[in-house]
Amino acid sequence: MKPALPALLLTVAAQALAQAGGTPQDAGASAVPQLSAKFTCTAKRDDGEPLIHADTGEVKLKGDRIEAFRWESAVHRSAHGFDCSIDEGDGLAAEFIGDVERPAWRISLQDAAKARDARGYDFTLRLNCTIRVVRDGNMLHLKPTCPALCGSRGNFTELSVDLSTGACKYEE
Repeated sequence: MKPALPALLLTVAAQALAQAGGTPQDAGASAVPQLSAKFTCTAKRDDGEPLIHADTGEVKLKGDRIEAFRWESAVHRSAHGFDCSIDEGDGLAAEFIGDVERPAWRISLQDAAKARDARGYDFTLRLNCTIRVVRDGNMLHLKPTCPALCGSRGNFTELSVDLSTGACKYEE
């Protein structure tokens, strides 16, 4: 059984530069929902073997348009590491799925097999990839289901970033 998540959170060392974009409330109902955020998060855990989570990314979305999207997610153990990586060069598509109160987007790959091959991954993993990006007040939630762009790792690590303080929380 994995240790409780609060033990992981106690060792979180987050340096997040987060800048939240406006919502339709800020500029009138006709404005396009948008988000602009950068984050860098790390967390250390030791459940018999040291484990370090490290994530960095940038998200710039305007309606259904991606202006910038990159996310590097790594899990390091004492003898090896596992990485996942995605950026706009992978052929991404965005769909706004939220509302004025809780802006949300679904980011997906237009051609997962092509993106995976371009990265040179030779492990057999599912070719699906969606990342839900949800803004809930000052919190930015990144909820991945994207094994296609991970080397030998099963998925990116789900995480939340407080846009006002930069504090990160890893979900397991």
